[in-house]
Amino acid sequence: MRPNVWTRTLVSVSAIVGLAAGSLATAGTSFAAQDTKPAVSSEVSVLAVNNLGLTTAEAKKVQGWLKQYWGYTGAIDGQLGTNSWKAFQRCLKQYWGYTGAIDGIVGTNTIKALQRLLKAHWGYTGAIDGIAGSGTKAAFKRFANGI
Repeated sequence: MRPNVWTRTLVSVSAIVGLAAGSLATAGTSFAAQDTKPAVSSEVSVLAVNNLGLTTAEAKKVQGWLKQYWGYTGAIDGQLGTNSWKAFQRCLKQYWGYTGAIDGIVGTNTIKALQRLLKAHWGYTGAIDGIAGSGTKAAFKRFANGI
């Protein structure tokens, strides 16, 4: 009978040690989890610069044109950001059927109006679909180099 008592005692002690170790491990991970930050954010941000395939030099030409004719007051830095696109949207609103807000966001309506401009004068032959594909980007380059 004696070996049976030792076996039960050993099993009981092992179980208690195991539970204690498991509790400590869980407590350690729960404390660690409180101090961590998520690796991926669920926030979405609007792209700050959208050159639609233009080089910095080409974008500077566009910004110079926007400054001269459409009230652009930012730096001529070759980065078509929100203020560059707000100025461009003013042009597109006046002449090319843009009906959206002057918000500087290069969305579908901005691209459609840009495509109308490019179709009329800069060799764009694609659909007015609001997608800045290779044809739109090529015509936008012609525009930038021709102004």
